[in-house]
Amino acid sequence: ASCSKGVFRLHCRYKHRECERTAFSFYCAVREQLPVWLLEEMRSMEVFCWDNGGPRAFLPSEALLYAIVHDHHDYARYLLNRYSVGALRAPSCSFCCCPGGGAPHLTVAVRYNRVEILSMMTEALKDGGGLWKRTDYLDGCAGCGHAADAGKTAVQLAVELSHPDCLLQLLIHGARPDGLEAALQRLVSCAPPERQQAQRCLDLLLLFLSEPPRLPWLRAEPQRWQAVLGSRVFSWLCGRAPSPLLLQALRCLAQSGSDRITSLPDFLQPRS
Repeated sequence: ASCSKGVFRLHCRYKHRECERTAFSFYCAVREQLPVWLLEEMRSMEVFCWDNGGPRAFLPSEALLYAIVHDHHDYARYLLNRYSVGALRAPSCSFCCCPGGGAPHLTVAVRYNRVEILSMMTEALKDGGGLWKRTDYLDGCAGCGHAADAGKTAVQLAVELSHPDCLLQLLIHGARPDGLEAALQRLVSCAPPERQQAQRCLDLLLLFLSEPPRLPWLRAEPQRWQAVLGSRVFSWLCGRAPSPLLLQALRCLAQSGSDRITSLPDFLQPRS
């Protein structure tokens, strides 16, 4: 019996290593931007990952993570068109040591600044057939406790990394515009080369805020924050005045689609 168990363990170890080898080959194939038909043939027939003591084929949601990391637009588009929101489900525990966590696709797209693929995903959520509430997914936190993005929403991560194009995609599709305090602190602490992007993130949050959050520390340093925000926006955030008329007009444009804002002439682009 002990001999049979030893043979079984060796067999499992061999199979596990074989799965690691084929999984890495699939990763490399996506990285090399191989054609979609070939990647799907590999995923369904040739490559396997190890899960719950045995080999299995990669799930569409796991393949989508590879497509996001390596910016493979055609493969991401195929997976989202073929499997819809099924491709956005949380990967299995073989991809994450914290089973039961949230799906990481949005935060991975934000971290790698994959604006076009993020747009595809938010469109898929809009037409997702009600498998889950869209806003719950957009506002969900990365579920893996050991990851750098643990506990952060995609919006919060976009603010932290100063990725305004990703932030705009999330906001126009209904993500909650939280992170204003982080955006303000980021703006005054970041290096000059990053300041323009940080400013854009702040401006976009302001566009989508229905009412300003309570930030009592703004009043503690009025001169500093008036210089950063301008007197009108500062007064609005402190609850002393309504939002500026230009901000209200831009908000109507922003909430009707990202192209309405990005196509504005430079002098009308959102700025505090």
